[in-house]
Amino acid sequence: SVSAAFWEHLRHLGLQDFPCGLGSWNKSRFDACTRPRKGQPGLGADPAGQEEAMPLGDESPEALMELLSDWHSPWALPTDCSPQDQHLREMAVLAPELVRGSRIFQVLRSLRIVGKGVEEVDDGLLQLQQLEELILSANQISSITSANLPRTLKVLELCCNAVADLQDLCAQPPPELQHLGLAYNRLCGPSQDKYLTADFWPNLVSLDLSFNNFTDLLGLVSQLSSLQKLRVLVLQGNPLALIPTYRGFLVDSLPKLSILDDVHIGPDERHQFHGLARQPELIRSEARVVVSIGEIKGVPDPSARQLLEVGSEAPVITYSYCVMYKF
Repeated sequence: SVSAAFWEHLRHLGLQDFPCGLGSWNKSRFDACTRPRKGQPGLGADPAGQEEAMPLGDESPEALMELLSDWHSPWALPTDCSPQDQHLREMAVLAPELVRGSRIFQVLRSLRIVGKGVEEVDDGLLQLQQLEELILSANQISSITSANLPRTLKVLELCCNAVADLQDLCAQPPPELQHLGLAYNRLCGPSQDKYLTADFWPNLVSLDLSFNNFTDLLGLVSQLSSLQKLRVLVLQGNPLALIPTYRGFLVDSLPKLSILDDVHIGPDERHQFHGLARQPELIRSEARVVVSIGEIKGVPDPSARQLLEVGSEAPVITYSYCVMYKF
């Protein structure tokens, strides 16, 4: 489940272990802040004076932070870690009480669980009451119950999973969601088109449906047209993207769209395709595929054998080849 992966992730971050958390390396510093005594500075004290009064064995916040940032340090996070992970570790040095136990639920705004074999999005996520970004890419999720998602979510990324049905996700979707990523899943049209409307996603700005199995361009566009705030759309990798008039029809049908398939839509392109949306008869149930052969190895080049001298009586040998593509 996501909750199990989340707690394992926190354990891996070591928020309660040196140089983070509370321990002999910094305990007196926090004792001084919470219980000021004569001769020891409290909250608001001069940092320089606090450093002078630091007992032997204690480490300064600067020294502990350096252990987290220096890539030579054994306590540094890998370079591919998320900014949220780095932020949590820094907080565990400067204010360790804020990330102890259930308090971490109040500070976590982004959660990234990638490639951990997660199959279930359980209700444990509801404890993250401030969560705005949830990234669950490259797992084994086939279904999501929207009731288990925090209502504060603005970004939900589910790329590279096994989602085939959006019904459960759309039962009570997060009302403020701005980005929905469903690339590389098992979604098929037209049965799923009806869930991609403003009735479910009134604030959606970005939608990634690439590399699924959507085939009905007209039906999908009729649903997407209700998303008045949609500005970024990715549909490449679907069968409908092979239709010759695919891009032009989408550009003209969704006038508020700014980016389609990671390519900016400029004024010239809008003018070029103006009026195409009113000609649905141009959309045929056929695809156009261009195959370019760059190099073939292990086959004699026919042209090289025909460079004979003028007047030569040598026999001419011709070669021909047939290349077949099976779909």
